[in-house]
Amino acid sequence: MAEETPVLIVGGGPVGLTLAIDLGQRGVECVLADKRPAPGMLPKMERCNARTMEHYRRLGIADRIRDAGLPGDVPMDVFICAGNLAADPLVHHPYPSVSELAEQSRAVNDGTYPAEPYQLISQYTLEPLLREVAEATPGVSVRFGLELTGFSQDDDGVTATLTATDGAERTVRAEYLAGCDGGNSTVRAALGIGLEGESLLEMRQALFRSDDLFERIPIGKGRHYHVADDKNSFLIVQDDTRHFSLHATVDSDDEMPKLFESIIGFPVEYETLYVGTWRQRLMVAERYRDRRVFLAGDSAHLVIPTGGLGMNTGVGDAIDLSWKLAAILAGWGGPGLLDSYEAERRPVGHRNVAASRRASSGRRRWRKLWSPVMKEDSPDGERACRELAEVADAEQRWSNDLLGIELGYRYDGSPLVVPEPGPAPDPDQFAYTPSAWPGTHLPHAWLADGAALQDRMGPWYTIARVGDDAPAAGPLASRLARLGVPVRIVTLAAELRSLLGAALLLVRPDLHVAWRGPDIPRDPDQVARAVTGLAVLRHGPDCTR
Repeated sequence: MAEETPVLIVGGGPVGLTLAIDLGQRGVECVLADKRPAPGMLPKMERCNARTMEHYRRLGIADRIRDAGLPGDVPMDVFICAGNLAADPLVHHPYPSVSELAEQSRAVNDGTYPAEPYQLISQYTLEPLLREVAEATPGVSVRFGLELTGFSQDDDGVTATLTATDGAERTVRAEYLAGCDGGNSTVRAALGIGLEGESLLEMRQALFRSDDLFERIPIGKGRHYHVADDKNSFLIVQDDTRHFSLHATVDSDDEMPKLFESIIGFPVEYETLYVGTWRQRLMVAERYRDRRVFLAGDSAHLVIPTGGLGMNTGVGDAIDLSWKLAAILAGWGGPGLLDSYEAERRPVGHRNVAASRRASSGRRRWRKLWSPVMKEDSPDGERACRELAEVADAEQRWSNDLLGIELGYRYDGSPLVVPEPGPAPDPDQFAYTPSAWPGTHLPHAWLADGAALQDRMGPWYTIARVGDDAPAAGPLASRLARLGVPVRIVTLAAELRSLLGAALLLVRPDLHVAWRGPDIPRDPDQVARAVTGLAVLRHGPDCTR
C-alpha cells in the first residue's frame, strides 16, 4: 500500500531541506528522500549570500546558522598571491566581517544594505543543521538512505518508488514532486529535460585540515587566496578556519598535497581528507516543470562557484516554489501560481549563470597574464607582476562585488506581478540600488523601534500602507480575504515612501512586491485574482485617484 503525502522532495541538500522546512512551517506535510546515508563532508558551497540569509531570517534560523558558521569578527578579505602565502600579495581586497556589515547597516539605513549580511558556512556544516531543523518541523519526514528509482504521474498526482540501501522498495503517492537532487538529477533525466549551456575546466578539489594554519598566514586573514600560477590554484578557508579546500588544474590526485604545501610557503602540519575531480558547468535546464514535477537547485541550473551563486539561487527556487505549492494545497491558489514558477525562476537561473560567466571571464583574464618570468627577481619579473596585478585588481571584483545580482533580481513578465508603467530599474547591475518596483524583493530598512521592515510583513500576503495618510487598504484586503487568501495590513512611517515609491504596496509571501500604487486600484478584485494565479492581468490597473 502506497504511503501518501502532499509533496515528495527528492534530494536532501540545502535546497531540498529549505523547501521542506518552509513547507512544514506553512502547514504542508512532506516527505524528503535522499539516497545518501547522511549529509556529506565536502564543502560544495561555502557562503550563504545576503538574500539567502534573509530567507533564513524569515524561517527563524538565521542566528543558528551564524552561530554554526564563521565567527562574526573574521574579515572576508580576498588575496591574489604571487606564489605563496608567505610573500607579499599582488592584490588585497578588504571586505568587512559580518559584525562590521551589521554595524554599517544600522548606521546608514538607506535601503542599500540587506536585512541580513552574508554568512560564510560550509555545506558540510549547513546541511546537518538544516536537517536537524527539518526533522523538528511538524509535518516534515526526512529520510536519508532512500533512492528514487522510478516515478510516474497522472492528472491527480505522482507515484514514486523509493529503494533503500538494503534493496527494500516502498511506494509513495504524492500530489507533487520536487526534484532537488543535484547536477546529475535523476528526476530531470527521467523527465527527459536537457541542459543548455557550456562546460569549462575540469578541476581537482582537495580538502585539508590544519589546526593552526589560519592563525599563521603571514599576508593576513581572509576567506579566499588565489594564486597567480599556471594551475588556476585557489585556496578557500572553511567556516571553522581549520579546514581548507584547494581547487587546481593538476594532472593527478597526488599533486594536490604537494601544491598545498607550496602555496602555504612555510612548514605546517596538515591532514588530507579528500581529493577528487569536478567540472565547471554553466547550464540551465530547458524546463523547470513537467506537469506535477518541478526542478529546483542544481537539477535546474549549474552555476560554477565563481560569485557564489549556485546554492543561493537554489534556495531562491525553494522559497518561490514552497509558498505556491502551499497555496494550491490550501485551495486558494489559482493555476497561474504553479505556472509562474518557471516564468519567474528560469530567467533568474539564466541571469545568475550569466553573472557567474562574467565573473569567471574576469578571473581568466588576469590568470592569462601569468608567466614564469614572474618568479624571477628581475625588472621583467616585477613588470609582469605589476601588469597582472593591475588587471586583477579590477577583474577579480566581478567575483565578489555582486550584491546587485544577489538582491536586485526582478520577476519581469510574471503572471503574478502587476506591471507598472514607466522605465524600470536595471535588474542586472552588479551594484545594488534598492527598489520596490513590482517584481523586486522588498528592500530593507530599520524602523524606529529597531525592527526590520521585512519583519513587519506577514507569512502570506501583506498590504503595506506607507504613512498614516495612505489610503485605506480594506477594499483590496476584503477581495483577497473573499478568495480565502491570508492577508495582513500594516501601516509604515511616511518616511519610507521615498524608498518604497508608493503609498500602498502588496507584498507576496516571498517578500517580492506584487503590486504598488498611489491608491487602491479601481478594480481590486482584478488585482487580487492576478496575484493569486486566478487570472492574468496584462496591463497595470487604474487607481481611484
